[in-house]
Amino acid sequence: MKTAFARTTHRLGLAGVSLVALTGLSLSAQAQQTITVGHAISDDSHYSVGVDAFAEKLAELSDGAFTVDEQPSGALGGERDMIEGLQIGTLDAVINSTGPLGNFVPETYVLDLPFLFRDYDHARCVLDGEIGQNLLDKVGENDLVGLAWTENGFRHMTNNQREIHTPEDAAGLKVRTMENEMHMAAFEEIDVQPTPMAFPELFTALQQGTVDGQENPISVILTSNMWEVQDHLSLTGHVYSPAIMLASPVLWDGLSEEERGWFIEAAQAGAEATRSMVSRLETEGVEELKEKGMTVVEDVDTSVFQEAVEPSYSVYTDEHGSEMLNRIRNSDC
Repeated sequence: MKTAFARTTHRLGLAGVSLVALTGLSLSAQAQQTITVGHAISDDSHYSVGVDAFAEKLAELSDGAFTVDEQPSGALGGERDMIEGLQIGTLDAVINSTGPLGNFVPETYVLDLPFLFRDYDHARCVLDGEIGQNLLDKVGENDLVGLAWTENGFRHMTNNQREIHTPEDAAGLKVRTMENEMHMAAFEEIDVQPTPMAFPELFTALQQGTVDGQENPISVILTSNMWEVQDHLSLTGHVYSPAIMLASPVLWDGLSEEERGWFIEAAQAGAEATRSMVSRLETEGVEELKEKGMTVVEDVDTSVFQEAVEPSYSVYTDEHGSEMLNRIRNSDC
């Protein structure tokens, strides 16, 4: 497996650094340490670009004491599996969508409400500010360590049956969703049959016709070759999909305060690199998908979709109230 560190050592001059197993001790007690970072999508994805930037910055800050072993494409399991692995310390860090995170940290479900964020500037500003830090603090209360908010982008619908211009066009389709009750409730409002499954299972499910479609940001649709098994893309932009870099509390407890600062700074560098790629693919990726044969519906009236799924908000507000929802909508960003 090619590591993210291996892709950056020629720039850093750190070739030949030996790797040691994670022992849970501070680096004051050992010279070098390998950090395994897992994620569910391909090694040419925006997540992988983020891992590379994280690895480079961490090596720089630690003077080569930390190296990174990237495990992409669900090699360590689905996203929920990896979060559980973090909690018990069987892996060190992951980059995950927020899809399964609400099962562990219910307060983060607010981020999965449809049409919550106006645009990328709004979403990034909220997550990089006080609200985002409040939610990272909540993550830290649940046997996880939230290092930084990163990104997937606004999610769009694809399918093999027909073009989708209105909610009525989507009715009856069987669409893979993340294991997230906010997303599932929204789709049920427009009579779509939400079918949760782990991302590594999705391509085969589409290939075999187990589901008609799926919904993901352009960055994921393109780098995961969804165009090979899907005919139609509709730019619904129905949910902004953040991602998060998480660390294991077992790893964290073995780090000094200085080392923890390195990890946070490196995670922020990874988030910046990831967002940069997402921004580029949001425009260039649509054109590339057209060239690869997908029919792209660009004139989607998102206001109609927003009105149709608004009742699904009650799934969140009935349990958690409207305070965080209103803070995000009324933020100065």
